[in-house]
Amino acid sequence: MSEILWQPTTERIAKTRMEAFRRFIIARHHLHLDDYPALHQWSIDHRQEFWQAIVDFFDIRFHQQPDAVLVEGRQMPSAEWFPGATLNFAEHLLQRRDDAVAVVAVAENGQREHLTWAELAEHVAGFQNGLIASGVGLGDRVAACMPNTWQTLVAMLATTSLGAIWSCSSPDFGTQGVIDRFGQIEPKVLVTCAGYRYAGKAIDQTVKVNEILERLPSLRQLVVVPYARPEARIEDFRTQANVTLWDDFYFPGGDPDFVAVPFAHPLYVLYSSGTTGVPKCIIHSTGGVLLQHVKEHGLHCDLGPGERLFYYTTCGWMMWNWLVSALAVGSSVVLYDGSPFHPDPERLIDLIDDERISVFGTSPKYLATLESSGVKPRQSHDLGSLKTLLCTGSALSPQSYDYVYRDFKADVCLASMSGGTDIVSCFVNGNPWQPVRRGEIQGKSLGMAVEVWNDEGQPVIGEKGELVCTRHFPAMPIGLWHDPDGEKLRASYFSQFPGVWAQGDYAEQLPHGAMMIHGRSDAVLNPGGVRIGTAEIYRQVEKVPQVLDSVAIGQQWQDDVRVVLFVRLRDGVALDEALQQQIRQVIRANTTPRHVPAKIVVVTDIPRTISGKIVELAVRNVVHGQKVKNTDALANPEALEQFRDRPELQN
Repeated sequence: MSEILWQPTTERIAKTRMEAFRRFIIARHHLHLDDYPALHQWSIDHRQEFWQAIVDFFDIRFHQQPDAVLVEGRQMPSAEWFPGATLNFAEHLLQRRDDAVAVVAVAENGQREHLTWAELAEHVAGFQNGLIASGVGLGDRVAACMPNTWQTLVAMLATTSLGAIWSCSSPDFGTQGVIDRFGQIEPKVLVTCAGYRYAGKAIDQTVKVNEILERLPSLRQLVVVPYARPEARIEDFRTQANVTLWDDFYFPGGDPDFVAVPFAHPLYVLYSSGTTGVPKCIIHSTGGVLLQHVKEHGLHCDLGPGERLFYYTTCGWMMWNWLVSALAVGSSVVLYDGSPFHPDPERLIDLIDDERISVFGTSPKYLATLESSGVKPRQSHDLGSLKTLLCTGSALSPQSYDYVYRDFKADVCLASMSGGTDIVSCFVNGNPWQPVRRGEIQGKSLGMAVEVWNDEGQPVIGEKGELVCTRHFPAMPIGLWHDPDGEKLRASYFSQFPGVWAQGDYAEQLPHGAMMIHGRSDAVLNPGGVRIGTAEIYRQVEKVPQVLDSVAIGQQWQDDVRVVLFVRLRDGVALDEALQQQIRQVIRANTTPRHVPAKIVVVTDIPRTISGKIVELAVRNVVHGQKVKNTDALANPEALEQFRDRPELQN
């Protein structure tokens, strides 16, 4: 059992919304639920009572009451949640109408704008009228290629208020990356920026937007936000659709209307990363997203009125959709657009104090970069408002746990989370009741029947295996686009263990209930037939100070697989025999001899997706001379060329 780095006080636990929810359950069902494991077990054994309690505790308002909580067939996927119920997603995010600040939007150049709850609703009402005038109604798609600004949030709320379907990418996607996504769903309206800023540069989008417009014949309306290109004019854009600048598209004012839709009505289309082909278009339901998000925000993150949530994300990552849902529990959201390190590494740390952020979300890569840059926030900042630090995107190394508690803040709940775009939420995550142990995720999400299974389909504890979910949950996607009989959906999630959701994560459940993610299953290495998660290697390499970043793959070699480690080194450091020996010794001492790379090769960059995830499969394909089908999903596709035809890998 790992060392405890943080433990909530009894007083802190007593004030959490999780504790209020526990008391709510006890009073309603006359139970004894003394700790989190008991509450979690009850939530999966009594799913109907649990999800009804979420509806009641968070005041989910149905326009038409459901006939039941759950009707399900013999095996997944066959669930109907809250059949007969109707509701509206945006209505729950806009329930407050007061003059407190609801949204703060900060740009990289320091520009700061905010909207009160009342102003936010007025903007949504106005934009809603603009969409209605453009012919948008139930089930129509509104797409956005936008930076993380308040305009993006207003457009989403107006879209979902009408029962239309929202889909978003970020401006750093290439032309083909946008077409691969939006071309499949045929939007009626596109909201885009004329330009955006990153790392001190203003980037003109006009040429790219025109290339996209040529290939979206379904489009009826283009709404252009000038943003980083204030001189933008409607004449700059070539399309058969109507073109309107943002300020001319609507006038704020009045109250929005809310169209009631069935619980399973499509809300969002999100996309798989698309590094091995055209992205899957994953359809998420109105009620499923709402219930899952109020549970995660209200209970697991302990958010509510008076709190502020920040997550560093672009609009092309599911964490944007997750972030803005905090409005549904009455919390404010802080949006940031731009580089997290411009003009200096403390840019986002400044935001914590400036905006009094209570829950701050980021990635393992960000924390590792802060540490390697020598940033020690507890010495330079107050951080008095900060109670929780969220982290997702990849496995968080034990070294980063140490960094947070040594150099960030000692009294903070470090909540590592793991889920995915597939469920726009978490399977395992943080918890304000539980201690934080070094290198471990605190536990399973309420209502999620998460287990780790071996290859024979048996649940295992203390062994590595596949992360699965054995019972229906509301945030399961309702389908994939252009998959009318559900064949692609079943192949994606239910083919490995029929009737059981397999997430594609290589994971481990520890005896005391904590969880660890060891990498993606499809990136697992198999030297000598032994399965090794790439995160197990990365955790060790991060201990070597000369190495800034790394990626590990399995190379086919002499009828077996050998582990190859590519490393990006600090400036002025050479990959000599001594450093190679040091890396191998650290890995061998803390794992097994099979984890030790047969080859260590230096590169100047590691390819990642736009949301910051290392793309082991793309690297593996290049090393084996195979085509990488979709480089537009990558933030730095040029980095892949370094892995092609490396002489070091020929012997």
